[in-house]
Amino acid sequence: MAREKIQKKVEIQNRRASFEYAFLETWTAGLVLTGTEIKSIRQGKANLTDAYCLFMQDELYVRNMHISTYEEGTHFNHTPLRDRKLLLSKRELKKLQKELKNVGLTIIPTRLFISDKGYAKLNIALAKGKKSFDKREDIKEKDVKREMARQLT
Repeated sequence: MAREKIQKKVEIQNRRASFEYAFLETWTAGLVLTGTEIKSIRQGKANLTDAYCLFMQDELYVRNMHISTYEEGTHFNHTPLRDRKLLLSKRELKKLQKELKNVGLTIIPTRLFISDKGYAKLNIALAKGKKSFDKREDIKEKDVKREMARQLT
């Protein structure tokens, strides 16, 4: 029964992040998950909207990433909002820590997907918050592109 609910291609995006932040650099990180978490992700039941990354004891964690509880799980089911460790190389972690010392920068998860090998991966971006006038300019650019596309068809 559960196999029917599993999606073939899982790609959960944080669409709000591109509106709120300007991305400076991106990385792909692995996730340390429990069994019921990966099953829920494969069903597409995850949310990245309020998620952000932080360093705890020189390790990078993602906080507020909501992965719904697995419906067919037992009492061993996971907590939906727990902190999850991200897997990056030491060199990448040191670079990120150094970059975070700049004022106004943060690390935001942008996309959660399942790799070809079946592992859950998280795209993260070093981001700087946009001002309100930057957001208005983005909206104007989207409108212009939409109008151009309408005129071509």
